[in-house]
Amino acid sequence: MQNKVVHAAEKKAFELVIDSILKNLGKDTSKNMVQLINMAEKILGDTWSPSAYDMLRNAFSDPEGKWVKFGARLLNEVDHDVFKKAFMTLGYEAGFRGYRTSQEMAKKYDCNIPWIILMDPTSACNMHCTGCWAAEYGHKLNLDLETIDSIVKQGKELGTYMYIYTGGEPLVRKKDLIKICEMNPDCEFLSFTNGTLIDEEFCQEMLRVKNFVPAISLEGSEEANDGRRGEGVYQKVMHAMELLKAHKLPFGVSTCYTSANVDSVSSEEFFDHIIDCGALFVWFFHYMPTGNDAVVELMPNPQQREKMYHKIREYRSTKAIFGMDFQNDAQYVGGCIAGGRRYLHINANGDVDPCVFIHYSNANIYENTLLEALKSPIFMAYHDGQPFNENMLRPCPMLENPEILQEMIKETGAKSTDLQSPESAEHLCSKCEAYACEWKETADRLWKEHPHQQKGYTNYKKRTEN
Repeated sequence: MQNKVVHAAEKKAFELVIDSILKNLGKDTSKNMVQLINMAEKILGDTWSPSAYDMLRNAFSDPEGKWVKFGARLLNEVDHDVFKKAFMTLGYEAGFRGYRTSQEMAKKYDCNIPWIILMDPTSACNMHCTGCWAAEYGHKLNLDLETIDSIVKQGKELGTYMYIYTGGEPLVRKKDLIKICEMNPDCEFLSFTNGTLIDEEFCQEMLRVKNFVPAISLEGSEEANDGRRGEGVYQKVMHAMELLKAHKLPFGVSTCYTSANVDSVSSEEFFDHIIDCGALFVWFFHYMPTGNDAVVELMPNPQQREKMYHKIREYRSTKAIFGMDFQNDAQYVGGCIAGGRRYLHINANGDVDPCVFIHYSNANIYENTLLEALKSPIFMAYHDGQPFNENMLRPCPMLENPEILQEMIKETGAKSTDLQSPESAEHLCSKCEAYACEWKETADRLWKEHPHQQKGYTNYKKRTEN
């Protein structure tokens, strides 16, 4: 672990970098961003590979390129104090110091250590969206303030400085979430939210603490969005975005793509619209048939998923917004990131799940430490089994490899943690069998067409073949 003197010196170096950026605001953005990368390389050293720095330099070398335009958006559209805070929490504490510590802890304890921890501060929600697994949880469970803070404190000891709230609707607990920001100013907090509870008062609180970022759920056009989320929700979301943009607060969009909204959320109009609204990032999630009452018909077919594959890559290379597709982008992170490899999930009952979509566990945060949960049987099964498929377009042990999840649950004795209606692994995986078979043909073709993306990954334990 780092001593306090080294920590203070590194922080000061990072602060000088961000002060230099802000001082040169309005000048040659491309030149300044390349200089920033050069300075970062000197500070970070071998934390990242030389090729990573070269990739960033190439990305920002074109004055008319997408990344220069995106960098200009960050500098011009985000409050400078908030920007500086994010640079320190995400860039230094999480991206540099935290990542380095987490790698050390992973070697020390021979288990996965997450870069991000997801947790549900509450099971309560002011909405009931079609196909939402959280919608079935009920409104009675909460992680108390002390427990959330304990999770964060334990996480920091392991190198985790990034926390994401799910639910339920996290903003039902506005005051407590702001309090956690105050108690842990060295961390960055993001919250998935339906956006309907964002108001002027909360914007002022976000400006005050500077380390809280909303990711607002949006399902495409007004018709597509309200068809799943309820009449009038779209306009409430637009109002929330207007408030955030006016206060120069960073925010993004979270979109679940389904068989019903693929055309809407893959359109250029959708991307241009959310950029105009002020969104700095958009995260796409494939609909998962989690829960006994899941609407299987909402799962995209292979043609629809392939459409998302191509469209997101197209817009990511041209539009001034940071976009990720968490099912089709596994190639960039070496496969499945669950099981603590990059993240884990803690529900409102304290159950520690390997994945936000896969609700089976051997541990509860009220009975186990975070490290004990990471060394529990189901988490070690993830650790030893990743990657679950050499084709990174088939990364998930449930959606694309359902036989693997069933085997892991059986061998580890993990129990269902679904808060409303416990679901057997057999029942969950049966909903994915036909999908996995149908997608395999398309995924294998796409993977074969892009051989340059089949580079080896070394940041996880290789699966041993019998």
